Amino acid sequence: MAAPSVATDKPAGKSGRRLPLIIGLVMIAVAAGGYLGWRHFAHGPAATMPEAPPPVPVIAATVQKQNFPIVLTGIGNVTALNSATVRSMVTEQILSIDFKDGQFVKKGELLAELDPSTYEAQLDQAEANLARDQAHLDNAKVNLTRYVPLQKKGFAPEQQVTTQQAQIAQLEATIKGDQAAIEYAKTQLSYTKLTAPFDGVAGIRLLDVGNIIHSSTTRGLRASRTVWW
Repeated sequence: MAAPSVATDKPAGKSGRRLPLIIGLVMIAVAAGGYLGWRHFAHGPAATMPEAPPPVPVIAATVQKQNFPIVLTGIGNVTALNSATVRSMVTEQILSIDFKDGQFVKKGELLAELDPSTYEAQLDQAEANLARDQAHLDNAKVNLTRYVPLQKKGFAPEQQVTTQQAQIAQLEATIKGDQAAIEYAKTQLSYTKLTAPFDGVAGIRLLDVGNIIHSSTTRGLRASRTVWW
């Protein structure tokens, strides 16, 4: 007679139901760990809160109204509104240069001085001629005052009085010529000082001290330019 078999179906049934559950939980945990690992390497660590920026200092000041400088840097050409080449009216040696390249100059300011000795001598001669002719005129007038009474009394001929009057008129004309010669000499003397024709910026000088500047040259001393008006 065969021995009865031991029933094992109940315990085996419990273990069989738990095993799939455990395997499922393990797979979920592995999947979650893999996702977190992939996200860490793909997107970096989890986003953290950004640090707050440092506080901005606030300074109290009094409100002021003033010009605000605007500076533009660029490459270009400067064209002068006015330009003039300073030339000499006489031919003389340059004694001094009284400006520097690029210097701001005012109208009438001395730029250069030429040798004035020739024109000073001409002025002295003209003034001497005037003094001589003025003395002759004064003497002629004195003689006329003597001849007129004598002519009225019949002691001097009328022709002598007429000749004296003509001499006086001639000397007066000569004196006017002397005065004109003096003005001419003064004008020539003034040409020995070269001045700026207007306010502006002096250019680069073309001649140095000791050179002869000619009245016929077209180069001149240098151009004086106005660049900001």
